[in-house]
Amino acid sequence: MRTEDLRVVLKVAEFRSITAAAAQLDMQTATASAALKRVESALGMELFIRTTRRLRLSGAGERYVPQCERALLVLDHARQNVREEMDVVDGELRISLSSDLGRNLVTPWLDEFMETYPSVSLRAHLTDSNIDFYRDSVDIALRYGSPDDASLYGFKICDVQGLLCAAPEYLDRRGTPEHPHDLASHNGLFYQLYDIIHDVWTFTDGDRKFKIKMSGNRASNDGDLVRRWCVAGQGLAVKSCLDMSADLLSKRVVNVMSGFKPRSTELWLICPSRQSITPAVRLLRDMFREKSKGILSQLVEEGILDDSALA
Repeated sequence: MRTEDLRVVLKVAEFRSITAAAAQLDMQTATASAALKRVESALGMELFIRTTRRLRLSGAGERYVPQCERALLVLDHARQNVREEMDVVDGELRISLSSDLGRNLVTPWLDEFMETYPSVSLRAHLTDSNIDFYRDSVDIALRYGSPDDASLYGFKICDVQGLLCAAPEYLDRRGTPEHPHDLASHNGLFYQLYDIIHDVWTFTDGDRKFKIKMSGNRASNDGDLVRRWCVAGQGLAVKSCLDMSADLLSKRVVNVMSGFKPRSTELWLICPSRQSITPAVRLLRDMFREKSKGILSQLVEEGILDDSALA
């Protein structure tokens, strides 16, 4: 009995649908149906009761599926242990990336990684929305913010400062704000998530905190588009220093009102389980840390960030 067929059975049991299971496994429905039939034929019993609308587990299926799941977990764990002992770096990396960071920084890093380890293949999922590892069929995610789910595993890559950014042309037209209270006369460029526009910006100056309700004529659920608007001189944007690093270093944008700090965050590589932490993932983690530190060091050397960025 093929382990690939058993994985199909588990997905069909999860979704109660051959079509949904096939979509999740990126295969044709007919292929998934054939896999299920092979398992049932080998066992000599039906695992699912078919109705016109959906499937449900038979009595035999209710007993078999949990044992099948445990067996596959044991096999996966054993395979991972052997590969780690042999330092094998191969397989498919299914990674979720935020639109801006992924498109402009991490994609070239992944190209370099795959040149070093040619047996690795890649599936990149670019989205600024929250990730559901099971719904989105990814194994790892590079995300801003520490994981808030205790069941997830993660590696902190670096601390990331937020910056208020604008193109020099915009500042020439509208003036350069020196204090958060000056922002009322400026145009904000906003990130939008799930129909919520993030137009309230918070800044700190030592112990003082300023919360500013901004006005603006552009908002997007794509962080890279917000960055492009900023570079094009359409307004002010609060962005991650990593997202804006190339633009800052090339002077396409500048750090505005540097004495007042917007929110900071952390960059994490997140995995849904220990089984997801393969030798390739560990090497990728190390590369992300090295590359991020290199960019932060450049920003410090240019005086864009202070030394605390490397702490």
